[in-house]
Amino acid sequence: MAEIWNCVLKELRRAIGEDDFKNWIEPITDCSIDGGVVTLTVPTMFSGEWISRTYGDKILRLLRKEGPSIHRVAYRVAPSEAATKSKQETEADDGRGKISNDTMFGARLDPVYTFQSFVVGKQNEMAHAAAWRVSQDDEVEFNPLFLYGGVGLGKTHLMHAIGWALKSRNPDAKIVYLSAEQFMYQFVWALKVGQMMEFKNKIRSVNVLMIDDVQFIAGKDSTQEEFFHTFNSLVNQKKKIILSGDRSPGKITGLGDRIKSRLQSGLVADLHTPDYELRLGILQHKAKIYRQSNPKIVFEDDVLDFLAQRIRNNVRVLEGGLKRLVASTSFIDYRITVDIAQNILADILNESYKKVEVEAIIEAVAEYYNMKVSEIIGRRRTRNISRARQAAMFLAKSLTTKSLPEIGRSFGGRDHTTVIHSLKRITELRKAEPEIAEDLEKLRRIIEA
Repeated sequence: MAEIWNCVLKELRRAIGEDDFKNWIEPITDCSIDGGVVTLTVPTMFSGEWISRTYGDKILRLLRKEGPSIHRVAYRVAPSEAATKSKQETEADDGRGKISNDTMFGARLDPVYTFQSFVVGKQNEMAHAAAWRVSQDDEVEFNPLFLYGGVGLGKTHLMHAIGWALKSRNPDAKIVYLSAEQFMYQFVWALKVGQMMEFKNKIRSVNVLMIDDVQFIAGKDSTQEEFFHTFNSLVNQKKKIILSGDRSPGKITGLGDRIKSRLQSGLVADLHTPDYELRLGILQHKAKIYRQSNPKIVFEDDVLDFLAQRIRNNVRVLEGGLKRLVASTSFIDYRITVDIAQNILADILNESYKKVEVEAIIEAVAEYYNMKVSEIIGRRRTRNISRARQAAMFLAKSLTTKSLPEIGRSFGGRDHTTVIHSLKRITELRKAEPEIAEDLEKLRRIIEA
């Protein structure tokens, strides 16, 4: 049975994503079979109910794929929790137990997600600074902190990092981290079993409340109502609230206006898609950690550069690709080359890579700066044209796999040294002039859309 369950776990991890897998499936402590019925041991009554409702059909389908004789999945609560539940049912006047300490739970903080392991770049430095400030000061002038950005850009990482930093400063602090989905299901469960007062008291007695993926409660009026009152209660008590979403609060459709107003009342910080430099920095940081744990691992010089060029939009996929590469090469050879990376990560590379042509970049830059393409690739050297040309060369290097001579030829037959000068100049200007960095980020989004 263990072998069958391990196969199911692998498929579930791939199907539902790492975060949900860790929150819901990983806490399952045992799997047994008797007469075609598979019994899963879950930590709490609530988690068993939620897993059954959300993943029950998928789990049964995967189990039957491995063992056709399996026809049902049952859930049992771990013995210590079962004993507690039994005692509660015996003592309760109406036959229903109170919410136990374990039933009203937050997801575990991931020890991997700390400030020390977070790589900072232009695209996430404001969000990082705000998160650090929240973790270090007892009171901050902004509450809540709302982090937003696309999938895999570091929102969850920063939230966990805040939690660990606060725990290190005050081990007794009551810190609860939940996905919005977990918040909703705990609210629904409390309604179902008539324990709303216990739910309210528990969620509103924390020192720090962190809720991930707030967009999930959009359109769910009852959950929003409870969230609204919880939010107000914690703010009035000067408790810290950290939230995240895939969009800024004002752009989440189906979210009530008064909740949007509350979410925007603190600090809203976004995390952009990482540029080439940040992607490379993340890979270098991770590669260093892998080499420290296993000195046999050797990355050839161009491997990390290759991955940073090809996997562009998602830090989680970027890190996952490197992890798979290291794990796979441990079976054959610890020297990692570009050819090996291409073979092992073919599916990720094909999915992540959108081919961008230098010509498309030149056209986008010309339109953005209200110029003609002929001016960008021509010989005029007025300040505004030169600046646009340098920006286009910089983006060509960041968004394509073209060599410097190839990029130069696309800009009216220029030499590769001109491209090098442009890259150096734009790199300097990005640091000195924020509007340049902003223009480049907007252009990158236009080009990759």
